[in-house]
Amino acid sequence: MNANLPGVSAVIVSYNTKIDTLRCLASLHDATARPLEIVLVDNDSTDETAAAVRDAYPDVIVIEPHENLGFSRANNLGLRRARHPYALIINSDAEARPGAIDALAQLLDERPRVAIAAPRTFNSDGRLQLSFGPPLTPLRELRRLFQDRALRARQAAARDRLEKMCREERRPAWVSGSCFLARAQVLTAVGLFDEKFFLYEEDVDLCLRVRRAGWTVVFTPTADIVHHEGRSAAHDRRHVKLEYHRSHLRYYRKHNGPLATAALRLWLLGRAGFGWLAALLRRRGRAFERELMRLAWKPDPL
Repeated sequence: MNANLPGVSAVIVSYNTKIDTLRCLASLHDATARPLEIVLVDNDSTDETAAAVRDAYPDVIVIEPHENLGFSRANNLGLRRARHPYALIINSDAEARPGAIDALAQLLDERPRVAIAAPRTFNSDGRLQLSFGPPLTPLRELRRLFQDRALRARQAAARDRLEKMCREERRPAWVSGSCFLARAQVLTAVGLFDEKFFLYEEDVDLCLRVRRAGWTVVFTPTADIVHHEGRSAAHDRRHVKLEYHRSHLRYYRKHNGPLATAALRLWLLGRAGFGWLAALLRRRGRAFERELMRLAWKPDPL
């Protein structure tokens, strides 16, 4: 361990991902030679994640709020407990490759105006994930939708474009909350994560506020992680999907103005109506479509 370098506080939020969480923890010590503390916030898991972590890693600080706080509140709880100058936000279903944290930390060491540095992100099967992007606007999101579909269909042209994008350092509008290293002082100065985002878009919102405060967000190909995406979401996909739409709408209302927000609300209403009709024809329950329609018609207060 090199005690002369700024230390790293890793904050992990877990929700019924015991095996993934243990694997994530095992990867962190190989990813850095710096002073490292790990704070785990367990969002009321029912699979004994917290007990398993205490048994296997007694040096990990385990916080149990005994309720599901969501991603933003749980991360903020961990960040307030952290004591090192660099804060690593990493999902419980992610693994840091050897040296990854050191590579991100070196970037922060050498560039005093960079507040957030994010790595390349790979799927479990070794394919690259698109883990950064431009500001969220209707046109850019439509373009991103087609890009995501092409990647899921494993189209060679889309894969080649993504690989080319990920070979070079970039300064995107946002990076994924699945893993990034940040200056803890900057996160505190901008108010940490917005806790009104329960799940999704909190990373985009945070990066926007960091950039507005005059700092830089960087994607670098010098560090790699593996993200076994969606393990927590697998327990209740309908609820997670609804929370995505809720956060998406909240982000638009907060940052994109009334016209873009109205367009998103119309799209959600159309999606809910189509889903309602399809469910009616299949004679299946329409609870999700009803809730999505309610959300689009009368969104939660900001």
